[in-house]
Amino acid sequence: MVKDIGGLVKQAQKIQAKMAKVQEELANKTVESSAGGGMVTVVANGRQEIVSIKIEREVVNPNDVDMLQDLILAAVNDALKKSQQMMQEEMAQIAGGFKIPGLL
Repeated sequence: MVKDIGGLVKQAQKIQAKMAKVQEELANKTVESSAGGGMVTVVANGRQEIVSIKIEREVVNPNDVDMLQDLILAAVNDALKKSQQMMQEEMAQIAGGFKIPGLL
């Protein structure tokens, strides 16, 4: 039985190493989201970090700041959601279908 536990520990260590590698790779993978018909575009990486925001000049109206804020918020939230989905998909491949509480 000790042999089985040792094998299980080695397998867990391999999975942990793969997960660390995927997390590093996710920093370089990006998703893009936009709002307002492309007036606001947000790019996020696989670590749920916003890496860029592009705002078209036409949407910048000093008399309607609320609309611009809403567009930015919508695009950021959608980009983060897409980023989280991308991360979950990558991690699910490593986990081999196992549900890991707090991770997937």
